[in-house]
Amino acid sequence: MAQAADYTGPLFDAHLHYNEEAWNGSVGPHSPTDVLARMQQSGVKAIIANSRPNDGTKALASLEQTQQAGVTVVPFIRLYRNRADYDNWFRDETIYEMVQAEFARGVTGAQAGPYKGIGEFHLYDSANANGPVAKKLMQFAEKNQLAILAHVDDVAIDLLMAHAPGARLIWAHTGIGGAPAARVDALFAKYPLLMGELSYRPGLTCDAGKLCGEWRALLLKYPTRFMIGSDTWVNQRWQYYGELMKSYRVWLGGLPPDVARKIGWDNGAALFDLGRR
Repeated sequence: MAQAADYTGPLFDAHLHYNEEAWNGSVGPHSPTDVLARMQQSGVKAIIANSRPNDGTKALASLEQTQQAGVTVVPFIRLYRNRADYDNWFRDETIYEMVQAEFARGVTGAQAGPYKGIGEFHLYDSANANGPVAKKLMQFAEKNQLAILAHVDDVAIDLLMAHAPGARLIWAHTGIGGAPAARVDALFAKYPLLMGELSYRPGLTCDAGKLCGEWRALLLKYPTRFMIGSDTWVNQRWQYYGELMKSYRVWLGGLPPDVARKIGWDNGAALFDLGRR
């Protein structure tokens, strides 16, 4: 049997961080020139940028260089000013105030405009999805038609969606703890607006980097609901950015071309009205 060719179309990176360890605005191992070159070389035409602090996202959006590289920035408001915020944001009123202030400002420069989402945020204990700030932020996002990028387990999906049933929630990693494909299927059926981002997803690929059977079936069942992402949460992920994107192209190539195009580009582009590339 002939080997399927890799997907060659545009990519939408739905989970990208440009954190201060990579570049703090003046120094760092991954300057804007460096990261934009990596995106260009990988055929990445748009990114959900969410950074700690938000300065990294604002820098990428503001630069003429980003536009010249053919990269559209979809800016999200990250909840973390520093690492201490990871464990406390869901009850910290100053985080809610920061999000409101950031939303009011928007981003400036070459790709000036409003923020399009909130996150990525983490909940290491699903019960904290009921924290007062978690609830308020879900409702704020729903009211302002902002997407949410949430690194949570399957239990927290139910809790978060109860706060804002009309919210557009992107499930970071589609369950990094390994929620079974059947559970993901049930949640997608229950919440028609729920989408899944696939970085670090356990059990996604099998032999030769191709999709495992149950995940291939799930992607074929919900072809408009999944997206790919790099999750450049540490600098090592930047160093291997090209390899990460290549690995997506391998398994996307094993899908019907229209489904590969949806997961690789169209689903993210449609969510944020970017059009075809």
